[in-house]
Amino acid sequence: MKSLFRTLTAASVVLVSSLAQPLVACTNILVTKGASKDGSTMITYAADSHTLYGELYFKAGAQHLPTEQRDIVEWDTGKFLGRIQEAPVTYTRVGNMNEFQVVIGETTFGGRDELQVPAGTVDYGSLMYIALERSKTAREAVQIMGELVAKYGYASEGESISVGDPNEAWIFEIIGKGKGQKGAVWVAVKVPDGTISAHANHARISRFPLNDPKTCLYAKDVISFARDKGYFKGEDKDFSFTDVYAPADFGALRFCEARVWSVFNRAAPSLKIPIDIAKGTPGAKPMPLCVTPDHKLSVRDVMELMRDHYEGTDLDMTKDVGAGPYHTPYRWRPMEWKVDGKAYLHERAISTQQTGWSYVSQSRSWLPDAIGGVLWFGVDDTYSTVYVPMYCANKAVPHSFAEGTGTWNEFSWDSAFWTFNFVANYAYSRYDEMIVDIQKVQRELEGGFLAHQPEVEAHAKALYQQSPELAKAYLTDYSCRQGDMVTARWRKLGETLIWKYLDGNVRDAKGEVTHPPYNPDWYRAIVRDKGDAIRIPEAEKKGH
Repeated sequence: MKSLFRTLTAASVVLVSSLAQPLVACTNILVTKGASKDGSTMITYAADSHTLYGELYFKAGAQHLPTEQRDIVEWDTGKFLGRIQEAPVTYTRVGNMNEFQVVIGETTFGGRDELQVPAGTVDYGSLMYIALERSKTAREAVQIMGELVAKYGYASEGESISVGDPNEAWIFEIIGKGKGQKGAVWVAVKVPDGTISAHANHARISRFPLNDPKTCLYAKDVISFARDKGYFKGEDKDFSFTDVYAPADFGALRFCEARVWSVFNRAAPSLKIPIDIAKGTPGAKPMPLCVTPDHKLSVRDVMELMRDHYEGTDLDMTKDVGAGPYHTPYRWRPMEWKVDGKAYLHERAISTQQTGWSYVSQSRSWLPDAIGGVLWFGVDDTYSTVYVPMYCANKAVPHSFAEGTGTWNEFSWDSAFWTFNFVANYAYSRYDEMIVDIQKVQRELEGGFLAHQPEVEAHAKALYQQSPELAKAYLTDYSCRQGDMVTARWRKLGETLIWKYLDGNVRDAKGEVTHPPYNPDWYRAIVRDKGDAIRIPEAEKKGH
């Protein structure tokens, strides 16, 4: 999603509340098959926006006449941008995964201001979904995206796009050419097998191989355009996409690269990557594009990487007074603010309140596509969501997750998005207690899905041998039932939390009301603030 993080300097700090648009930002993790426990390729995506309604997109594949055109509607705004030639055949997509297990995610890095002026028909959202509808491999998706922007022009700012299939994972980074220039410059790098990568609203591809099309593809003018604009004067071998088209500033490091650092730090602690870059320290050494994890990662491991508030680090959001008496690891916007003329910030972690939806994908080469591709999909905050298995060749999605079940403008208990938001927002008020109740149910549900996955897929394989359509129908029914079951269970959880934590009390297992005190540090903070004004004279001390 679009990022409005910009340069933060002593001379140019701007309060975020004064910006015309809300802050939005996303996080992606890429896990190659050689870095996963079961040989899956995995991609994650948290679609973060204060105004994004969380739903599971679905579009069935189709055959099209040579005269058919496709409307291009900007994903962020709903604005009609134009029409392009439709492909003869388009493939089914469930969320951000298609029927051939190709999956796509993105984060917006913005880049040079003068290159962000739309000068084409295809915005980044349309670019991704068109590529899903037309590609059978990640490499093909990369090539299609490059061809689309060359032919029709690019209508968005700088983007990092993750693309995966059962065998490969790629990072594709693109930025427009500015006012009056229709095309775009881009580079795509294959993530080396056995490693993981991540990006979070800052371009991450630096130098790249110029003569190895097996591992790197790029626009023919990606370097020459930079020379013409005066952005680069060195030798081709020294060209760095991120340094030229999206030079890092304090905001890019503290708000964006910090999330990548957290992923690498948790997956490969043995590397001891310094936290300097996450803090935005001047002169901090850039991180590598990829790292080898200390241990191969399971689907559950990757889900947990998406659940992070910098716990246990210098950026831990539960430790300062802003976390309140219940150590809430969230900060309401604006993220940048001033006190007595000095500028300060709130951290931007992977887990954030404004997530519309997120996923962890699983693409497996040893299974038929209909069974091998799973989009573990959840709505709202990654820390408290439940990832539900949605198979890539499903014929439908759960009612509670489907487009049209709910809207951004009206609360509905029928909507998974609103149900999960209700539980999360209530939990923010007494977080360190309620999150225990939430995670108990979360673990129960996700653990059940993971435990039953082999049994479900063994049955699907048996059906597939009879008829692929039987397997697809079975998996569609399974996914839809689980999705709607989770929404109903979460609604019940919300009711339980209201009952248990009513009016600041806590009911125990027997229904008896107790009054747990605040933690000692919070009482000390109150005393530091109010001092003698609230102190009870020694002679008047009584129980209340």
